[in-house]
Amino acid sequence: MAEDLFAAAAADALARRAPLADRLRPVDLDDVVGQDHLLGPGRPLRALVEADRLSSVILWGPPGTGKTTLARVVARHTAKEFEALSAVTATVKDVREVIARARQRLGERGQGTILFLDEVHRFNKAQQDALLPAVEEGLVVLIGATTENPYFEVNPPLLSRSTLFRLEPLGSEALRRLVARGLDAEDATAPDEAVEHLVDKAAGDGRQVLTALEVAVALAHQRGAGCVTLTDVEAALGTRAIRYGRDEHYDVISAFIKSVRGSDPDAALWWLAVMLEAGEDARFIARRLVVLASEDVGLADPLGLVVADAAARAVEFVGLPEAQLNLAQAAVHLATAPKSNRVALGIWQAREDVRSLPGGEVPAHLRDAHYRSAASLGHGEGYEYPHDDPRGWVPQRYLPPEVQGRQWYEPSAHGHEEEIGRRMAHLRNLARGAS
Repeated sequence: MAEDLFAAAAADALARRAPLADRLRPVDLDDVVGQDHLLGPGRPLRALVEADRLSSVILWGPPGTGKTTLARVVARHTAKEFEALSAVTATVKDVREVIARARQRLGERGQGTILFLDEVHRFNKAQQDALLPAVEEGLVVLIGATTENPYFEVNPPLLSRSTLFRLEPLGSEALRRLVARGLDAEDATAPDEAVEHLVDKAAGDGRQVLTALEVAVALAHQRGAGCVTLTDVEAALGTRAIRYGRDEHYDVISAFIKSVRGSDPDAALWWLAVMLEAGEDARFIARRLVVLASEDVGLADPLGLVVADAAARAVEFVGLPEAQLNLAQAAVHLATAPKSNRVALGIWQAREDVRSLPGGEVPAHLRDAHYRSAASLGHGEGYEYPHDDPRGWVPQRYLPPEVQGRQWYEPSAHGHEEEIGRRMAHLRNLARGAS
């Protein structure tokens, strides 16, 4: 009995000394911030946890998004025995011991077992194979947590027997709620600018925002103050706050785009760095680069759109901070590429003419001739197939008579468009000769 009292007292003391992120760890689903797509009313994970009918799952998401928190909430809601292992330190022997206890528990008391396996991607194939039979027969319900893509890191047989739930980085509102809870727990206050700097730098990581807040509160207490200032937050994070409101959002992206358009890679990298340091949405930056690749580089460097699109995909697949490299590569490529806006001017003018000029019908020889009775309507009659000509081209009219002779795309003399211009001029000369 005395040992139990001492153990309880030790646990209380450790809890008081625990990091802020651990002290604020939710014990109920309603206290969890973020992940509304999984934990909102009627959502799948919430329903399974509340009904204590959770089967094996893999929780996949960036650090600080609540994987361990969810596992601990499950532990408080389940009638099953809850066991936890870390794949960093656990061995095959540890796994077999958990399975043996689960089997004994089920046989003696009819009680199931949930095994929480943190960093499941760190388990090698032999360790995962040792766990597989117990998961297959339902002896153990596995909750695996991983920051890595489970399709690459978890054995397919184990993954196929688990439901995959993807956790997203915490949004700004969720992070603000965490900061508010942290300030209450630390009996401190903070102005909006300090809170926003914490939120901007957290990059969706709840643990990081609470850890930084704890340091900032300690710095404030050193000064004998209960109010956490922006200076305290800057010192805790080791980064200077960057003024970046609604106006700066538009002004900086404008400066970035104009620097790339103006072929200044150094300025492009500077404004890209400003946006990233200010917490700008990387997807917004990527979208602007994809647009710029066609609007300002165009066919002067056809590879520009491929590079911009690849960077946008990398932002989704890799995420920040690593995706800064992909964005930087795309920005430098587009800044140093030859420039042409002739494709953009062409589609803008063509659309204006479609709105203002009589459009005319599709010429009969260009109409679809593949369906029954099309030939009787004259569809496709007179059409010449360019590939049948040894030149790969035939003199043929493709525009309605009302706009025949108008030209919307005029290639520039820059980059690849110079070659396009020569080829188009050659075809026009052939067309004039044929006529």
